[in-house]
Amino acid sequence: MAATARRVSAALVLVVTAALTTVPAAPASAAPPGTAFLTGRYVVTLAGAPLASYQGGVAGMAATKPATGAKVDVAGANSRRYRGYLSDQQDRLAASVGAKATRHYAVAANAFASTLTGPQALRLAQSAGVRSVVPDTLQKVTDDRNSTDFLRLSGRNGVWAALGGAANAGKGTVVGVIDTGVWPESASFAAPALGTEPPTRRDPFRPYLRGASTTMAKADGTTFTGTCQAGQQFTADLCNTKLISARYFGDTWTQVVPPDRRADYLSPRDGLGHGTHTASTAAGNAKVHATVDDIDFGTISGVAPGAAVAVYKALWQGTDSTSTGGYTSDIVAAIDQAVADGVDVINYSVGSIFESALSSPIQQAFLAAAESGIFVSAAAGNAGPDPSTLDNTAPWVTTVAASTVAPHSGTVTLGNGASYTGISTSVTRAVGPEPLVTSTAVRYPAASAADAALCQPNTLDPTLAAGRIVVCDRGVNARAAKSAEVKRAGGAGMVLVNLTDLELDGDVHTVPTVHLNIPGSLAVRAYAGTTGAQATLTPGGTTVPYPQVAGFSSRGPSVINHGDLLKPDIAAPGVSILAAVAPATNNGRAFDFQSGTSMAAPHIAGLAALYLARYPAMSPMAVKSAMMTTATDIRTATGAVSTDVFARGAGEVTPARMLRPGLVYDSSEADWLGYLAGQGIDTGVKPIDPSDYNTSAIAIGQLLGSQTVTRTVTAIQPGVYRARINVPGIKAKVNPPVLRFTRPGQRKRFAVTFTQDTAQSGVNTAGSLVWSGAGTTVRSPIALTPTSALAPASVTGSGASGTVSYAVTPGLPRFPITAYGLAAGPSQAGSVSASTGNAADQEKDYVVTVPAGVKALQFSARTDDPDAVLGMALVHIVDGQWQLVDISSQLKADTLMTVPNPAPGDYLAAVVVLADRPGTTATPYHFQFTPVTAADRLGAFSVTPTNPKAVPGTPLTVTGSWSGVDPARRYAGYIEYPLGLGTVVTVG
Repeated sequence: MAATARRVSAALVLVVTAALTTVPAAPASAAPPGTAFLTGRYVVTLAGAPLASYQGGVAGMAATKPATGAKVDVAGANSRRYRGYLSDQQDRLAASVGAKATRHYAVAANAFASTLTGPQALRLAQSAGVRSVVPDTLQKVTDDRNSTDFLRLSGRNGVWAALGGAANAGKGTVVGVIDTGVWPESASFAAPALGTEPPTRRDPFRPYLRGASTTMAKADGTTFTGTCQAGQQFTADLCNTKLISARYFGDTWTQVVPPDRRADYLSPRDGLGHGTHTASTAAGNAKVHATVDDIDFGTISGVAPGAAVAVYKALWQGTDSTSTGGYTSDIVAAIDQAVADGVDVINYSVGSIFESALSSPIQQAFLAAAESGIFVSAAAGNAGPDPSTLDNTAPWVTTVAASTVAPHSGTVTLGNGASYTGISTSVTRAVGPEPLVTSTAVRYPAASAADAALCQPNTLDPTLAAGRIVVCDRGVNARAAKSAEVKRAGGAGMVLVNLTDLELDGDVHTVPTVHLNIPGSLAVRAYAGTTGAQATLTPGGTTVPYPQVAGFSSRGPSVINHGDLLKPDIAAPGVSILAAVAPATNNGRAFDFQSGTSMAAPHIAGLAALYLARYPAMSPMAVKSAMMTTATDIRTATGAVSTDVFARGAGEVTPARMLRPGLVYDSSEADWLGYLAGQGIDTGVKPIDPSDYNTSAIAIGQLLGSQTVTRTVTAIQPGVYRARINVPGIKAKVNPPVLRFTRPGQRKRFAVTFTQDTAQSGVNTAGSLVWSGAGTTVRSPIALTPTSALAPASVTGSGASGTVSYAVTPGLPRFPITAYGLAAGPSQAGSVSASTGNAADQEKDYVVTVPAGVKALQFSARTDDPDAVLGMALVHIVDGQWQLVDISSQLKADTLMTVPNPAPGDYLAAVVVLADRPGTTATPYHFQFTPVTAADRLGAFSVTPTNPKAVPGTPLTVTGSWSGVDPARRYAGYIEYPLGLGTVVTVG
């Protein structure tokens, strides 16, 4: 268990320093304690309701919120009057701190954008009636073999057939896509030109022109009104009866990014291809023939081919990552316009690197969209498989994870007879047998082995690589760039190998390529290094279980929702999805494979359009409930059913079952505002316990002993429904266990009581509640994190002898308390430097192995220099992957991190210096790692009481005591409560 220093990745210092110097958003107030404001662009959101949700209350101002099923009347006299009032309030508020509003929002958000000094931003954040003041930051797009076939949409017995055919699937609805724009010439959007003749009774939803505006009557009885905004390489006549509206929003981006750093069109035209891909996935035409680099992939279709598309370009392509993306203010403007236009569905394949606060301008704008009856589908993010890495987690948004479909596969057969199957879209016929070589064996003499292993550009020697199949390691450079290097060197093919357990991607490569995962990838790599190695690449051969949640798909639990709201909501296809792209920025391709939750979200958006075309009166949350409660199982890599609800949510969306949900869990504005109030955000309504929010899932982030949650269901199919519930380690009771419905629309309320039994404290346990009746099953996922007590994770004390006391609230009547330790690990000298400018000097890594049975871990780094600032990050290494455990943000010369009840395995502690003392170039420190086991007995460590008369929910005082320790050393102890919970005690 001795700690050994080694360099694992100097890049980790960048993660640590970024995390330590970033001020996270907090949802509880506009200016949380400790928030720092700097001079810059901000979006200021006011507490007053925007047009979409204003129900009256201002003297002389009539309500503007539309009736259920109607759209916001932005042109009406009441709306014009109230919009003017909001703009005036925004201007007055900005002027009160000496600032000026540069942009006003009023439809989906009551907000304004402004350039503010730090003091101005702080004063606004502290002003009455201000909900949030957030920096106007750059947001990023989140990056059966045919997904529509896999979802059983196509075919004689598919969902489209049940809806009257593909041309009618989604007809009468408009899908709004907030993304990077659109390539209007794509076959996925081909349609007749817009005319000026109004629709007929036989074709009631045909869009037409009224002046410069596009008008379309919709299935819900309201009207969409949009426009085709001309701009660079985009004329108004590029819209048609499929692509009925296209606008762009880039005021802030064009102000911030100078022309020489732009690589985009100042128009709705897509400068990247991401928006074209998502729009065509959601609602592209049916039976579009797709070829990629002369490989014929047959026909593809959007999920809702009968729906119309409205594009809102708010994300932009720059010359580098710092100028690529979309600013919050531009995105809010796009949402504002989409709500005003009257879309039915919004797809948002965009996210932040940190989970957005519920009070953020974008999430608040989506709240207003949902209040207007708009279904919002949003990408969960691509930061998996680490926990708590997702974004777009508001309850009124449907948060989508990415899953796999039947892969395009290829097989590598080695000269020794072994064969390994992976993913391939480029092996369409047998290649080989040909010599198989590692890329390092065919590199130029001047190329480093590390670069050659990755098949970096200009590293392979054509005299050695020509005619051979080259093995390239995954990582660092783009996967397609590796095959491009093999092609440049004359290689016959490539085997792309994962060195750790990662997902496989169906990229289109420039030479025949098979992508392999471990352990096969390692076996092929090793064999390639032997004399006379040969290989043959052939198409097909997969045995990979599907659907699985993609490794990159972001996981819960949601931090801002405190684990009381299950996110993601659902999974949909998001790996190797073939759809339209922008040829100009995609190597001339009109179609391409892309992977990400960005690709999963438009599947859900398209399915929502199908649903709303069939049942236009359904609310957004009822549609979400129908999807979630009819979802089916996700698989693991071994083919077993996945129980990881924080990866899959309710499971894989299943369209055929979605249209007949039996019961739905609905919610609306009052529920959302009550939920926000329960999370500490002042909305002026009575707060509800977040776990009681009426969603299809049940989540309790901290189950102390026992808790009862309530839900209300609405009947779609009348009948008698009986409950069945199972949560391992938890006693669960449903009351009443039988619900009887006599008519559609009837509502019934029930309660579920959960009591901790054998489930370990602090460890999530997942299960399900199933209502069976009327020929349907209604399944709700359950995610509980039980805790036997509310207790601090760590406490500190000092002195050769002493005590430390703290409050513990037990959740169980039997509550034994046990002390372990003290223990003290050896101290190791080290040195780091923030002054050299080299990231490798700024960080030192320590890897330790923790066996099973260890009670607690303590990591510390101390320097004698009070002016130095140290930080620390801790990751758990699982199957070669880093899972972040904690980041110390103490920002001082003594940094400490503790882990109660740790999982066994390897841990990496990264010590980082953020600032050396002025005048010095290095910071010496001492690192100490201390595990606490049952055998440790230093310092006569003890605890009182040991067997208290515990009353669940009633706090008691716990005291730890020690004596006879060296005050110059640091010690660790552990006070344990029932079911694996405990408090780490640091002495010294």
